[in-house]
Amino acid sequence: MPDRGIADGSDPLAPLVEFGRDLRRRGLPVGTGRILTFCRAVAALGLTDRESLYWAGRVSLIARRGDIDAFDRAFDDWYRSFGRGDGPRIELTIPSTGAQRLEANWGEQPDDLEITIGATAASWKALDDRDEEPAPGDEAAIRIVASAVEVLREKSFAELSDEERARVAHLIRRLAVSVPRRRTRRTHPSASGAVFDLRRTVRSSLRTQGEPFERAWRARRSRSRPLVLILDVSGSMAPYSRALMQFAYAAMTAGRRVETFCFGTRLTRVTRTLRTKDPDRALHEIGRQVQDWEGGTRIGDSLKSLLDGWSQRAALRGAVVVLCSDGLERGDPVVLRAQMVRLRRLAHRVVWVNPLKGSPRYEPLARGMAAAMPSIDVFLSGHNLESLEQLGRALGA
Repeated sequence: MPDRGIADGSDPLAPLVEFGRDLRRRGLPVGTGRILTFCRAVAALGLTDRESLYWAGRVSLIARRGDIDAFDRAFDDWYRSFGRGDGPRIELTIPSTGAQRLEANWGEQPDDLEITIGATAASWKALDDRDEEPAPGDEAAIRIVASAVEVLREKSFAELSDEERARVAHLIRRLAVSVPRRRTRRTHPSASGAVFDLRRTVRSSLRTQGEPFERAWRARRSRSRPLVLILDVSGSMAPYSRALMQFAYAAMTAGRRVETFCFGTRLTRVTRTLRTKDPDRALHEIGRQVQDWEGGTRIGDSLKSLLDGWSQRAALRGAVVVLCSDGLERGDPVVLRAQMVRLRRLAHRVVWVNPLKGSPRYEPLARGMAAAMPSIDVFLSGHNLESLEQLGRALGA
């Protein structure tokens, strides 16, 4: 097995990566994704010993029982290369500003793993067969920093810096958003449908002197349900409105049957503006179109405008409706309750996303939120990237 030591200590991640590559050379199906999982597992273990490293590799690098023997032999060779003693010591640290950032040669560069070396970190040193004991003061240590993306996933949008906000916006635009499908009344030819196709059966029987040897069938078509996003851009939603708008941009990839509206004190349709390849330009244009951005909040009146103008259109009937708001209604909550009842009758499912729900102490006691709750099917938080990922999965359920 090749030397995994690093004389200058410049690449502390290399021993872990090299172990995965050695398994691949031995014929085990170990790809870049499994190696990355192994590094994350080692980072989560903190200070480890041989047994911890063994099980971190075994559960993340192999999945078949027949590979265990080959893995054991490779692990023994890999671990012995560090010499005797306690072996390598793994430390998990928190990234700090100005820390040195290193990148491993993965073949495919992971974008969510960062490694920094502190002042006390020493190099991994592989001992040759002539060395009996490690040299005094040689401490094999590696500091693997937890993924910055994992930190950003759980951090509230209201607490992000400008740099973090730009990174989160990029990640939100990459979210996969899907909507459920429904069966239509129309049918299409199918090899195993539930409806007997008499016309095609008779037509095919003409080739066999009128004998219907081959029976034809038809099955019902299916199509995706419409998706309607209604985003609150009032002043109380200012820390979250741009992130939710990025989510709306990502949702446009779910199909052509996606509509997006913004509201503060009045409703504004922004669907056409979001159908562009440049998200920054789209957000800039929306900021110009929506005149009540970061203004007051009139949820009930805005929903009434939506239902009065769109209730007879296919974009709203049977749709999955996502309403993103903190529920701090300045108008009459009775109007909001009545419009939510109308919306619930038209929509297939009503999902309310409230960033305030991210707090463990939150209760929907505000007048607007309390009025809307009886008509809500799914109630989610939308205060961070992780909650938007949950929203993307909930839409397709």
